[in-house]
Amino acid sequence: MRVHRVFVPHLAAGERVLTGREAQHLAQVLRVRPGARVRAFDGAGLEADGTVREVTGLRVTLELGAPYAREVEAALRVTLAVALLKGDKLAEVVRRATELGAVGFRPFVSRRCDVRELSANKLARLRRVAQEAAKQSGRSVVPPVAEAAPLAHLSLPAPTLVAHPSAPRTLGETLAALTPPPTALTVLTGPEGGLTEDELAALTERGAHPIRLGARILRAETAPVALTAALLIPEGL
Repeated sequence: MRVHRVFVPHLAAGERVLTGREAQHLAQVLRVRPGARVRAFDGAGLEADGTVREVTGLRVTLELGAPYAREVEAALRVTLAVALLKGDKLAEVVRRATELGAVGFRPFVSRRCDVRELSANKLARLRRVAQEAAKQSGRSVVPPVAEAAPLAHLSLPAPTLVAHPSAPRTLGETLAALTPPPTALTVLTGPEGGLTEDELAALTERGAHPIRLGARILRAETAPVALTAALLIPEGL
């Protein structure tokens, strides 16, 4: 029998009544019936197995077992600092990078950004996208999406890698030079027009490591996903 994943904050054993988006998805899209198996996750690392007890309109009642920790997160914690992008591109970055295992997103505004702010509605949507991608990919942790900040105000935890086509070292060369091997990285990628030379110089002065992605120049929405994949997929090989 298929097991349906469902987001349930503040997990606890016993009866749980769902309303809103998750209940609507179960009732109208998946069309679950009493007895259907579910696996709830709280977005913070816990899961619980259970069954559907009742479906009444857009109200779904679950019976959940004891929560347990399920460790599926990557050993290397990759946070993406991504410039605001036009259209739906940032949502796609959040979706794909969450599936790959990124642990957080920190949008920022730089000089060449065409988009200058991240509205409350767009931020809420990005957070829903991260939740949906975590559910689809079998993760029990939902990566947080921060409010947008100016690039100059963005904190840069060491080590931070900055993607730029003029960087003297590749990703592999830079990683090989980091000792000891890091357990966490921040990866920063620019907007459609790229980072300016002044911005790159300022980031380097703050301790960031410029890196290039081979001989090709990737789109602003491709670079963060490609870097996440390059860093995290080898763990499964």
